[in-house]
Amino acid sequence: MSKVDEFEELRPLLFSIAYRILGSVGEAEDAVQEAWLRFDASATRPASAKAFLSATVTRISIDVLRSARVRREEYVGPWFPEPLLSDPYQDPARSAELADSVSMAALLLLERLSPLERSVFVLREVFAFGFDEIAAAVGRSEAACRQLLVRARRHMRAGRPRFEADRQERQELAARFFDALREGDFAGLRDLLAADVSMVGDGGGKAPQLARAVVGAENVARLLTSVFPLLARIDVTFEPHEVNGRPGAVFRDRDGKVLHVLAIEVLDGQIQTIRSVINPDKLGHLGPVADAWAVDREVKQARREMK
Repeated sequence: MSKVDEFEELRPLLFSIAYRILGSVGEAEDAVQEAWLRFDASATRPASAKAFLSATVTRISIDVLRSARVRREEYVGPWFPEPLLSDPYQDPARSAELADSVSMAALLLLERLSPLERSVFVLREVFAFGFDEIAAAVGRSEAACRQLLVRARRHMRAGRPRFEADRQERQELAARFFDALREGDFAGLRDLLAADVSMVGDGGGKAPQLARAVVGAENVARLLTSVFPLLARIDVTFEPHEVNGRPGAVFRDRDGKVLHVLAIEVLDGQIQTIRSVINPDKLGHLGPVADAWAVDREVKQARREMK
């Protein structure tokens, strides 16, 4: 098998490792590309391409994450991962665990970990790498990696919800949610939302976004039923789609360009969190991006015309 063939076979795994460490599609793709350049430039053929490339993409991702942390501390408003509509790495035997590990809630929990803790956790808990492989990837001893994993597990357990819904329950609830949203059904939406539901937007200062999180079933239902009819009036449409392994939707302007992505988290049979990513820098990998400011102006005009 040629180097190119070996790399292409491993590309989905490499991307999935990098994305879970970085929470960014663009940075993960760059890390995978850099790993290929180092693999291609190596004078000797490694005994295991998987071990070499996994270790390389992990080390690159750790370095990128260290510098990204500074930028994220200065980020305008809430920071969310770049939405991922389809995870290229598939393992049918572990599909549920892989989907859980890529959810926005899980990735935001991973943000609490140091780059080394995060990398060790991802390699061991998500991809079941051996400690010898992890040690080689992160440049620490096996004993140190075991300690990093203990700390990472403790942080993750502390933030993980206890009664997360299964996939079928999430899908059924999401279908009812999007039906109610499409119909502007205030009561229907309110009944699907947890009493302390929160709706939060990530615009990064580059698109109109919520000034602050909206909390409470009444408030969130009222916001949704006041804004989405106006969006529909100016031909904004949405299509339900899994986002980071959870129910969500992609919203598009009248030209089909991506306006924003909505992701919902279900807990105890109700919608607990609604996250919206509208920062154009985080949507480019999904296709042409709409001018959110222009859409916002049209919405305001539509609101004035309805009064």
